[in-house]
Amino acid sequence: MKAKLNAKYVVFSGIAVMTLYVLYHNERFLIEPSNPIWGHYAKIKWWLLPHGLFGAVVILLAPLQFSERLRRKYTRAHRIVGRLYVAGALLLAPLGAYIQYYEERIGQPRSFTVLAAVNAVMLMASTALAFLFAYKRKITLHRQWMVRSYAIALVFLEGRFIMGVTGWEQLGVEMVQAIIWACIAMAVLLADVAIHWTDIRMAFFPPAKARTPAQPKVSDSPVEALS
Repeated sequence: MKAKLNAKYVVFSGIAVMTLYVLYHNERFLIEPSNPIWGHYAKIKWWLLPHGLFGAVVILLAPLQFSERLRRKYTRAHRIVGRLYVAGALLLAPLGAYIQYYEERIGQPRSFTVLAAVNAVMLMASTALAFLFAYKRKITLHRQWMVRSYAIALVFLEGRFIMGVTGWEQLGVEMVQAIIWACIAMAVLLADVAIHWTDIRMAFFPPAKARTPAQPKVSDSPVEALS
């Protein structure tokens, strides 16, 4: 249990670091009215605003759903937050795809639209399945698909974090696309690693078998038995 908790803390600490970095590196313009990037976003601001709000709901509320203590103690709150997450993800995804499609008018390549559409379909499908299994009271499957959904949602942070830290965002459209495609592919793998983490850990580090106390030897000889 301790190893499981430590792993969870490491994962969510990493997510917190990525979030803070992306807010500073990519989204700092939100508090800078004179930033020239506002000219770019002016044409899509009414699509971008709800997209950003729903994205914040998904990224910030999901960690609460993975707390076993909160889930047991505040069952009703867990369900409400879960529904907010589902609504946020199902609205966030198509808005992101449409925004990318709209930006083709200002020179963005169609390949970015395909990338956004694939990401949107994956996020909506995994979220819908998580909700369906929760509704059917198949809790194990619900948790598994919730992990997959959140892993796909985190592609937004991971891609920007990797590109910012490495400086690869300056290497052109092809590199940006390659990083985002890689993040989407790794999201599926990492989600399944998280789901089966206990089994994976035990495969590499099996628990030591408890030694059974030696049993006294039972002899079939009546002479030895009486001696």
